Amino acid sequence: MFDLIVKGGTLPDGRVADIGIRGDRIAAVDRLDGAEAGQVIDATGDLVSPPFVDPHFHMDATLSYGTPRINQSGTLLEGIELWGELKSIATIDEMKARALDYCDWAVSMGLLAIRTHVDTCDPDLKGVQALLDVRESVRPYLDLQLVAFPQDGLYRDPNAHAQTLRALDMGVDVVGGIPHFERTMEDGRASVQELCRIAAERGLMIDLHCDETDDPMSRHVETLAAEVIRHGLQGRATGSHLTSMHSMDNYYVSKLLPLMTEAQVSALPNPLINIVIQGRHDTFPKRRGLTRVKELRAYGITVGWGQDCVLDPWYPLGTADMLDVAFMGLHVAQMTHPDEMRACFDMVTVENARIMGFDDYGLDVGCTASLVVLDAGHPVEALRLRADRLAVISKGRLVAQAPRRRVGLHLSDRPDGVSRRHSTA
Repeated sequence: MFDLIVKGGTLPDGRVADIGIRGDRIAAVDRLDGAEAGQVIDATGDLVSPPFVDPHFHMDATLSYGTPRINQSGTLLEGIELWGELKSIATIDEMKARALDYCDWAVSMGLLAIRTHVDTCDPDLKGVQALLDVRESVRPYLDLQLVAFPQDGLYRDPNAHAQTLRALDMGVDVVGGIPHFERTMEDGRASVQELCRIAAERGLMIDLHCDETDDPMSRHVETLAAEVIRHGLQGRATGSHLTSMHSMDNYYVSKLLPLMTEAQVSALPNPLINIVIQGRHDTFPKRRGLTRVKELRAYGITVGWGQDCVLDPWYPLGTADMLDVAFMGLHVAQMTHPDEMRACFDMVTVENARIMGFDDYGLDVGCTASLVVLDAGHPVEALRLRADRLAVISKGRLVAQAPRRRVGLHLSDRPDGVSRRHSTA
């Protein structure tokens, strides 16, 4: 007897199987003909995937677009300035309301795990207070991981160091930083060293906004990798954005990639935001700004895709849809070989789960019973269509469901309806 069975779905590896769930765990992945269950979801012909994961987001700022004004230049620096204006007037309750709205949106999209950076430069730590409450509120159905993020610079802001430690003492999960926003390269290097020391002393993961700039001389990821090795943080560190690598010379990158591999530093580009923010100072040719995704992957470095922003001071769009993120990444990184497109799907599921340190994620027996049923036959089709989420199950419970879409046509001598799917081959 199962609490829930998802019948006849196609798994990302191409197998067709039933998934039996008891409590919050997957109890069987097999043909379960004749098995009884309290609830059955028919997924015949549909893709059944582990849930989407986003390891890079800013939930304290999300859904605030236009408050108190719009980013006129579209640049990172104006976005940071605008966020400074917003956080001075935002309240804890307002931040919580926006964050909870976003979490609801995420769940409807099958996005069930999010790592969000939360600003620690606010003297009252309003964002930290708000998101600690939100983390507990959504825990039954969404895993929220918080990063202590000194947005204005660990050393540039005179209170940031103490505030970041205070946030970690309050229960924030991950050490964050932004070395390229310090006043000097030397201050940036020192901030990486200090943040790695803090992470090592506290036994925490570290995720730094690293080199989110078009300047090829912004090379803080090198310091990150070296300090990770020094402190024994291998496998617990992430360099987010890494956009300066787009502009670095090949000789230097040929030295950098083996160092990152040795340090087991993950890389987390954010294609929607990187392609919009970077290259703003260029005329033509204009740089894309996305980091060297193919080269990083070729060295065995774990690379994921992040959402980063939705309707906030840096980005005026977004839908909490990780398939949109992967779709943009596929195009900008020119990952159009079938194997590369398939990898892009993994980069918003299993690779992102690895970056966040999950050890019970997936569709194997014993894993947490969280999954999404997609109106697609296989992962590449899901990317092409940004497929509808027909059902979302979180920790053994059906939390979202949507009807299959079919458009009625009123054309002579043509079929009376059409769906977006082309085939399930």
